[in-house]
Amino acid sequence: MARVMAVAFERYGQLHYLDPGDRAYRVGDWVRYPTPDGVEVAQVVWAADDVAGPVEGLPLCPGPATVQDLRRDETNRAQRAHAAEVARDIIARHGLPMKVVAVDYVDQSTQFDRLVAVYYTAPRRVDFRTLLGDLARALGSRIDLRQIGARDAARLIGGVGMCGRELCCTTFLDDIDPVSMRLARVQGLPPNPLQIAGACGRLMCCLTYEHPLYVDFVLRAPAVGDWVDVEGREGIVTAHHVPAGAVSVRHPGGEVVRCPLESVCSTARRRPAFAGAGEVADE
Repeated sequence: MARVMAVAFERYGQLHYLDPGDRAYRVGDWVRYPTPDGVEVAQVVWAADDVAGPVEGLPLCPGPATVQDLRRDETNRAQRAHAAEVARDIIARHGLPMKVVAVDYVDQSTQFDRLVAVYYTAPRRVDFRTLLGDLARALGSRIDLRQIGARDAARLIGGVGMCGRELCCTTFLDDIDPVSMRLARVQGLPPNPLQIAGACGRLMCCLTYEHPLYVDFVLRAPAVGDWVDVEGREGIVTAHHVPAGAVSVRHPGGEVVRCPLESVCSTARRRPAFAGAGEVADE
């Protein structure tokens, strides 16, 4: 058994995991988090708990944040806000098609004294050679300009998806996999990309990690159009309800009922997987 707790650097930000050691931390506590550029301050989101099986590679929490740590963190947050404002002003002055998404400020490292990393989006590659010098002089720091895509921009900014929850990429997704329209067709979603796009404007990430659930369901469930037996009554399958683990069955009298997959017995030869899958209701 191993003990693990989750922390975040920003409210509703991405979760990072720590080994709490022998200490007990509560949700809301501020702790120190080791990074390659020094110790930073993070807030406990999930209290330490035992997890089954070994967990390798978790950094050990150095302990609770001190008053000095909290003061430094507050100063760095103000520095990041100031750097973002300066960067936007200078970019506008240069007339460059760049949008500042986030700014990171590093004030302790073995390689440099201070570094300001500016994350931005742009429709194409930007020649920012003159911009770089102006930013370095205005901020008195080394500057690292990093162009990112729409998905990474959404991860940094955060937000709420159409499901009403925080964005997956902001909270728990470590790797963002490519998403194709094929996954939407398997899940019975509309073929219009605008209707299944996330906050970033790209296809929703959940299509990828939910896909195995739909594959497993279709392999176990009778196909749409198959005749089945439900508690002694025959009917024809009209729709799949994958999240609910159920199918809709229409009886000869016209009555349509939703039945758990476990209560449905197929009485017809199953069609090949995904062949004529028909409607898949995502509700």
